[in-house]
Amino acid sequence: MVIIKAVGVLGGLGVLAGALLAVASKIFHVEVDQKVIEVRNILPGANCGACGFPGCDGLANAIAEGKAPANACPVANKEKHEQIAAIMGTTAGETDKKVAHVICQGCDSVAKKKFEYEGVKDCKAAAAIQGGDKSCDKGCLGYGNCKVVCDFDAIEIVDGLAIIDKEKCTSCGKCLEECPKAVITWVPYKNNVIVACNNKDFGKAVKDVCTVGCIGCKICEKNCEFDAIHVKDNLAKVDYDKCTHCMVCVQKCPTKSIRGDLTVIESN
Repeated sequence: MVIIKAVGVLGGLGVLAGALLAVASKIFHVEVDQKVIEVRNILPGANCGACGFPGCDGLANAIAEGKAPANACPVANKEKHEQIAAIMGTTAGETDKKVAHVICQGCDSVAKKKFEYEGVKDCKAAAAIQGGDKSCDKGCLGYGNCKVVCDFDAIEIVDGLAIIDKEKCTSCGKCLEECPKAVITWVPYKNNVIVACNNKDFGKAVKDVCTVGCIGCKICEKNCEFDAIHVKDNLAKVDYDKCTHCMVCVQKCPTKSIRGDLTVIESN
């Protein structure tokens, strides 16, 4: 008899709790915008935060509320942007894709070493010891922190230097945040002329530590007919809006610190 009463009480409590939950679900129900769901289903789900919002859920809400454009996700491709724009009844717009690039050529074969580093193979750990083992304290240390954080297999370490595959790069920005030497920057995907150096020291100081560094000689600046490259703070900088890919700066650079695809002019 006691057991029956206990079962009855528990059953009654269960029914009451269920009823209360049902009422609460009605009272506190929040309408979810269908557009948020549809946009979220299209977003890649990387949750990298490169869009400036807290993950893909945050961006989906922002797009649905009109606080972010349809092409706000740098990881999604043009097709995805257009799908999102169709949901929102807008146009995706044209965006110049940017990719991460290592502005350094100081691989182990050309960069001089201050000492032999025997510590943890980690860029931040190495940088904590006299700025790292490479004589150029502005260059890539090559221990692969950027490769570890890249979720898209876009980075390889070759001869002590990080190399980024721009075809795989999704512009998530994690490698830029991780690099303790700040040698990774954004460059336009379409541009093939890159100043692959981060050292702003005077010419001799650069030559003493690396054979492929920019020495600020201004030969590139003097030979550019389009005013697209200037030396500032002893380092050449390309104006991507003016660059026509004539490759003259690449040909003229005495240290080959300016990289570019010379087959472009050879085929013309």
